[in-house]
Amino acid sequence: MSTSPDQAAADLASFVDASPTPFHACETAAALLDAAGWSRVSETDAFVGGRGYLVRGGSLVAWDTTHASGPATPFRVVAAHTDSPNLRLKPQPDLSRAGWQLVGVEVYGGPLLSTWLDRDLGLSGRLSLRSADGVRTRLVRIDEPLLRVSNLAIHLNRGVNAEGLVLNPQQHLAPHWAIGNTPGDIIGHLAGRLDIDSHDVLAWDLMTHDLTPARRTGGDRATLAAARLDNQTTASAATRALIGAGAPTSPLVQVVVLFDHEEVGSVSERGAGSALLTATLERLVLAAGGGREDLLRALAGTVILSGDAAHATHPNYAEKHEPQHTVAMNGGPVLKINSQLRYATDSVGASHVELAAERAGVPLQRFVTRTDLPCGSTVGPMISASTGATTVDVGTPTLSMHSARELAGVADQAYYVDLLAAFLAP
Repeated sequence: MSTSPDQAAADLASFVDASPTPFHACETAAALLDAAGWSRVSETDAFVGGRGYLVRGGSLVAWDTTHASGPATPFRVVAAHTDSPNLRLKPQPDLSRAGWQLVGVEVYGGPLLSTWLDRDLGLSGRLSLRSADGVRTRLVRIDEPLLRVSNLAIHLNRGVNAEGLVLNPQQHLAPHWAIGNTPGDIIGHLAGRLDIDSHDVLAWDLMTHDLTPARRTGGDRATLAAARLDNQTTASAATRALIGAGAPTSPLVQVVVLFDHEEVGSVSERGAGSALLTATLERLVLAAGGGREDLLRALAGTVILSGDAAHATHPNYAEKHEPQHTVAMNGGPVLKINSQLRYATDSVGASHVELAAERAGVPLQRFVTRTDLPCGSTVGPMISASTGATTVDVGTPTLSMHSARELAGVADQAYYVDLLAAFLAP
């Protein structure tokens, strides 16, 4: 292992703590790329070769064409997503009940709802503001306990421990933020804190985030507890792997793409179902003097790694896992396989990852879902279909996936960076 586990864990913790939303995750990745010599490119400008990246809302694409041999050079791509399940503010969020000022929220993705209860919640995201030129955007981050979703006392819900907690998202998840018999003005409050005229706030993409920082856990400090490990583990590792990958043995264009909206189906202007990746790859081919034929030739030789969180075998629910495919925390990255193509992995894609793991000296595990349970999915199948490229799904072992606070292995983060770097530079 060339990457230090302690450093990899510290890097991931720093990335997660700086990135409460997809918009912040892209800016965190952009800052790493800037420091390493990459150049930010506007999509309205002409592309040139070299090391560059673009940001579209909560999505980012970065590339390094310095190892290409012409416009038909194949791509090596690592894909991930920046979004995580949470609670997001409605367009008319202010309401009151029983002497409390509440904020109306909508559930984003598939969170473990109970894990959002009784937590100190901040507010973060993006404001769209009136400007002299029309509309400008501004990132927002309130790292203070502004919001809370309080649980119902057990005295009023005696059967909860035996029967389980049932939450109605409309009725039970509205955070309270002040005391009062009339609705408050959460956007006006936010504008005042940011020294913005509330009249200039036209719209918003605002969401709650847990204020607990990422932290090493366990008597052996071998695990990392944090929010948004699904899927900032890959967003962080892929960015660092691109920066440190070095030159491949044969010509390749190295690419990292971080998509927004994976947790809600990826169908948006910046999700994996959009033209963001394919259009960027085509523009890189055009910048190298090629055309459509060169793009299709390049894609025919392309290999894509879709990185996302993987299920570690849970010690208290071992029966929920495929018994022949135990996934150990700190046992190395995980090849994710599903015959129904919920993952894109086939034998060819798996072999590319096997070889990368061998070169990096990284152990590799394999995951399949129990045959009698449904399987989740990733951006892998979607981008495999849109590009026609060989695609493989990989992840790092995780417990409590889709909780407000998840758990990952420290050593696995170092293994992951090394594996992705070896994949990008075979």
